Amino acid sequence: MNILFVVPYVPNLVRVRPYNLIKHLAARGNRVTVLTVWSSAQEQADLAHLRQICHEVHAVSMPVWHSLVNSLLALPSRRKPLQSVYSWKPQLVAHLNGQSPYDVVHVEHLRGSRYALHLRHHTQLPVVWDSVDCITHLFRQAASQSKNVTGRLRSWLDLERTAWYEGWLLDKFHHVLVTSPVDREALLSLKHNGSQPAPISVLGNGVDVDHFSPNPSVEREPATLVISGKMSYHANVTMTLHLVREIMPAVWQQRPEARLLIVGKDPTREIQALAENPNITVTGTVASLPPYLQRATVAVAPITYGAGMQNKILEAMSCGTPVVTTPQAVTSLSLEPGRDLVVADTPESYAQAILAVLAQPQRQAELSRNGRCYVEQYHHWPNVAARLETIYREAIALPIQHATARA
Repeated sequence: MNILFVVPYVPNLVRVRPYNLIKHLAARGNRVTVLTVWSSAQEQADLAHLRQICHEVHAVSMPVWHSLVNSLLALPSRRKPLQSVYSWKPQLVAHLNGQSPYDVVHVEHLRGSRYALHLRHHTQLPVVWDSVDCITHLFRQAASQSKNVTGRLRSWLDLERTAWYEGWLLDKFHHVLVTSPVDREALLSLKHNGSQPAPISVLGNGVDVDHFSPNPSVEREPATLVISGKMSYHANVTMTLHLVREIMPAVWQQRPEARLLIVGKDPTREIQALAENPNITVTGTVASLPPYLQRATVAVAPITYGAGMQNKILEAMSCGTPVVTTPQAVTSLSLEPGRDLVVADTPESYAQAILAVLAQPQRQAELSRNGRCYVEQYHHWPNVAARLETIYREAIALPIQHATARA
């Protein structure tokens, strides 16, 4: 297939979903052309690598000030969420028309939705919109639970219009994707009266099982915990503060030597301040995440809210690292708690779960083996890409007049 892939940020090893979908679609013989916007020198460098894995890449500069101006202009609107305009730069798609030589268009995220709408109105191409997460579902949780004041206020500010807009989008495209059943149900709850949503499919994330793999030559460090994720993202900030303030004191009471590695780019001041504790290391950006997962005894992810599929859990399991998490994190996964990982739902039970794993080398080995097997079976990127090809064919086969009537 000749696929046009539109992403409102540069795909890279951190933005794993678009990067790996593009990579594996191309590896399966598809001709993938990427349209994207960039805003930093690092993203420009990422473009060079992206060009090595797909047919073509067309990128335009999108300075942060431009995104902020877009957001400011949208503030008075009651129908335009800030996410929908943040990455909008019409020059990216201005050249596309009814003669565009593609079989299907894939557009990622609410930030890309305006590009998807433009292509529906200016071309005859079938458009698949990958919502990824239901942002309304995320904002509702963040508005009440985030420990980051900025994140809480931003979610509250954009919640009502995001709910209206996500519901309005559901009948505008040929197909809609999400990463989890929870997000699918959340999106469907937003549909407008009288509308007929497009098919909504759950396309879970995969894991690069070669990159995230056990390393027998690396010895796991005793009583070492790792928590990972972008540490400026409000859900990750809340999760990490919850871990340090409400769970770790009980762990340190029994295992005072236990160390915590906080691994992830752009840590906020609150996260950086945690390093004042000699048992805590805040790394900031790292060249590669697997070495930190491979040497930890346990990966912890006490997620209190969020949306979609939690890549951090799958990546740790793929590295053979035992995982302790919360019920919210496994609702979109087909695994078996207790066998593939450990689930605990209160600070007290979570601390006890960590201590139990730290104290039992045999249990660590079982969780390591079972977690890796689960990822290999259910979250191998080539299998995800093959499923996506099937969805593309369904979108292409949809009668043009039916799709146009919904646009």
